[in-house]
Amino acid sequence: MKDQREKWTRVRIIILAGLFACCFLVVGGRSFCLQVLKHDQLVKLAERQYNRTVPLVPARGGIYDRTGAPLAVSLEMDSLYAEPRQVKDPHGTATVLAPLLGESQQAVFKKLTLERGFVWLERRMAPDTVRRIKQLKLAGIGFVKESKRFYPNFEVASHVLGFTGIDPEGLEGLELRYDATILGNTGYLVTERDALGRDVAPHETVVKDASPGRSLVLTLDKNIQYLAEKELAKAVQSSGAKAGMAVVAEPATGKVLALANYPTFNPNSFSRYTPFQLRNRSVVDSFEPGSTFKIFLMAAAIEEKLVRPHDQVNCENGSYVFGGRTIRDDHPQGRISVSDVLRYSSNIGSAKIGFRLGDDRLHRYLKAFGFGEKTGIDLPGETGGGLRPVSRWYGSDLATIAFGQGVSASAIQLVSAVSAVANGGMLMKPYLVERVIDDAGRELKHLQPQPVRRVISADTAATVTRMMETVVATGGTGTKAAIEGFRVAGKTGTAQKVDPVSRGYSATKRTASFIGFVPAEKPQLTILVVIDEPSTSPYGGVVAAPAFREIAFNTLCYLKGTNGGATTPTMQVKAAPAQPAVPQAAALRELEPAPEVGEGGRIDVAGAGTVMPDFRGMSMRRVLQVMEKRQINIQLRGSGRVIEQYPQPGQVIRGADEIWVRLVPAA
Repeated sequence: MKDQREKWTRVRIIILAGLFACCFLVVGGRSFCLQVLKHDQLVKLAERQYNRTVPLVPARGGIYDRTGAPLAVSLEMDSLYAEPRQVKDPHGTATVLAPLLGESQQAVFKKLTLERGFVWLERRMAPDTVRRIKQLKLAGIGFVKESKRFYPNFEVASHVLGFTGIDPEGLEGLELRYDATILGNTGYLVTERDALGRDVAPHETVVKDASPGRSLVLTLDKNIQYLAEKELAKAVQSSGAKAGMAVVAEPATGKVLALANYPTFNPNSFSRYTPFQLRNRSVVDSFEPGSTFKIFLMAAAIEEKLVRPHDQVNCENGSYVFGGRTIRDDHPQGRISVSDVLRYSSNIGSAKIGFRLGDDRLHRYLKAFGFGEKTGIDLPGETGGGLRPVSRWYGSDLATIAFGQGVSASAIQLVSAVSAVANGGMLMKPYLVERVIDDAGRELKHLQPQPVRRVISADTAATVTRMMETVVATGGTGTKAAIEGFRVAGKTGTAQKVDPVSRGYSATKRTASFIGFVPAEKPQLTILVVIDEPSTSPYGGVVAAPAFREIAFNTLCYLKGTNGGATTPTMQVKAAPAQPAVPQAAALRELEPAPEVGEGGRIDVAGAGTVMPDFRGMSMRRVLQVMEKRQINIQLRGSGRVIEQYPQPGQVIRGADEIWVRLVPAA
C-alpha cells in the first residue's frame, strides 16, 4: 500500500513538472517571439503611441545658371509653434503674441486652447519678430528651423524657375518639373507624451531624417537672360503691345541660354500677380508664325530640288486669286528670284512654291522640323502647336500654310526648327537643365545634347542661310536686325490673329516677330523675338527686329564672339544686377532686423516710384532684406558693409534706373 502511494506521488510530481515545463516553454517561446521576432514592429508601435511626430518642410536644392550664379536658394527661417497643454496662461500668451503675429487676440487664443498637443502659430517668420518672441520666454511656445525659397535675382528668369508653395512643392516652371529631384527628404519634429497625451520630454525637440534635395545647374546664363528680358520689355513698351516673348539658344546643341516673357513677375511674391503675368507663354502659348514659316518652305523645296535660289517666280504684281481666295503682298513684285521671294517676303511667290512642293511633301517636312508635336523641353505645360493632317487640308490651305497662316507653333518650336537650319540640318532637342549635383557639389547626372533627326542636308541649310542673309541686307524686310561687324541670317514675320468672337482673322490684331541666327557663317546664337498685338506697327521688321539686334549684339559681345577671325567690336555691356553667391542655405541663415520705415518706402510723387533707402553701414544680409521688402532690384558690388550707394538716400528711383551699392569687408 505504501509503495502504491509513493508511486502515485512520483507520477503527480512528474505530471506537475511536465506542466511547469510546458508553461515555461510557452512563456519562453512567447518572449522570444515578442523580444526577437517582433522587436522592430513593436518598437515602432510603441513610438507611435508615446511619440508625437510633426513633419517639417524639407530643404530644396538650389538652382544655378551655367556660371554657377544662384537663381533659387533655400534659406533657413524660424517657424513658431505651440504645445497647448504646456501653455500655462493662454489668455496672457495670446495677448502678447497677437500684435507680433498680426492676428486678433481671439484667433491666437483659440489656437492655444485646442485639444491638441501641437499647433503651428506662424511659419517662416521675420528675424526681428522671432527675436522679440524669444525674449518673452513663454511657456509652451517654441521655434523650429524651416526652409524658405528665395529667388535672389527677383524677376530674372522667373518664368523658367517658377515658384513653390508653402509646403513647399513646386507649383510652376523648373520647380514643378524637377520637384522630385529638388525636394529633399522630410524632417520630423518629435516629442514624447504619456498615455494621456501629455508631454513628458524636455522642451528641446528632435529633428531627424532630414536631408537636402539635389541642385540643378542650367544651360541658362543669367546675364544673357537679363539682356533678353531688358530688350524685350523695351520693345513691348515702345510698341504699345500686349505681351512679348524672346528665346536665345545654341543652335548646335539645343541649349537654351535665355527664355523671356513680358509681362514678368517676382517669384518671391508670386501671389500678387495675375495668371496672365505668370504664364510662360514661350512654351505654353502657340501662335500663327506668319512669314517666318517661309524658311521651312524654302528648305523643303530646295532639298527636293524643285527650285534653286536664282529661279524666277511670277508674283503677279501683288494680287493673286487661288481657290476663291485673293492672296496679296504688302510689297508688290513682278517676276523675281526664289531668293527674293524670301527677301521681300512674298506670299504669292511662297504659295506658288508650295504648289510645286505639294500637300504631302510640305506636311512631311513641317513634321520633320518638329511642328505639330512637343519639343520635349524640360518645362511643364508645353504645347505642341497646331498642324492639321493632310487629309484635313482643303481649298487654299496649301497656299496659306506655305506662308504661315492656318498653322500654329510655340516660340520654342520655332527656335528649334530654325536652329536646324543654322547647324547644318540637324533638329536638336532643346533643354534647360545640364547637370544635377548633390549638396556637396558632386555631379550626379550630366545631360548631353540630343539630336532628334536630320531634316535637310548641310548643302540645303547653307543655301537657305545665304537666302536669309538677304532679308537683313539692303532692300530686305529685316534691315533693322543688321549688326555692324556680323553677318546675320534672319526672317521677319507678321501674322493676323484669330478673333475669338467672330472666329475669323482680326482686321487689327497682329503678331509681329523676327527670328534669325548669328554669325551666319558659324552660328553661335538662334534668337526669336515675338511682339503680341503691337499698336505702333504690325510688322516684325519694325517692332521685333531692333530687339533681335540688341539682344544678339550684346550677347555676342558678352560671349566674346568673333566674325571671320576678327575681334568682336568692343562695347559696354550692362550685365544683370550682381547678386551675392549663396552656395548653401546656411549662407543667409540669420537675417538681420528689418529696417525702420524711415530708411525708405514707397511714396506717391505723381506716380514717380520709390524713395532710395539709406543703405550706408548695412550688411549684405540687411541690404537683401530691404531689397525683398521694398521690391528694389539693386546691383551689389563687393561684400561686407555698404560704404557707397547710388542714387543717394531720399532720391526717387524707378524700375529702369541704375541702382547699386558698394560693400567692403569689415575691418
